[in-house]
Amino acid sequence: MKMAQRGFTLVELVIVIVILGILSATALPKFVDLGTDARAAVVKATEGAMRAANGIVYAKAAAANLGQGATVQNVTIAGQNVSVRYGYAANLAALRLVMDLSSELTVAAQVVRHTGAKTVGATCGVTYGAPTATLPPTYTTNVSTC
Repeated sequence: MKMAQRGFTLVELVIVIVILGILSATALPKFVDLGTDARAAVVKATEGAMRAANGIVYAKAAAANLGQGATVQNVTIAGQNVSVRYGYAANLAALRLVMDLSSELTVAAQVVRHTGAKTVGATCGVTYGAPTATLPPTYTTNVSTC
């Protein structure tokens, strides 16, 4: 007498698991939006690059004994004349001269924005606050609309 099969073989179970794994791997990107996290990371990295570039500007200005007061003076860095005030880049345009910004970033006024923000007119970016006599430059990062 022949016994009736009771359940699945190990090979059948493995095949089903493999098929489910393939289906979930192809469907997962449609449900998970990693773009927002990526844009936020780019903006945060841009802030870090701005701080580092301004540190270089400050060091160069201090070494040349220039730009320590309210009067705007020029410091030459990598062949670029960078306007400095109180030892730091006088504005974002001056700081941008020593930065290599990605094509996905735009500069308007004192703000570096990410062009891929979800909403039109979003402020997904970093705002540069020029230095004053009492304060170093400020960097305000907004990633809530990325």
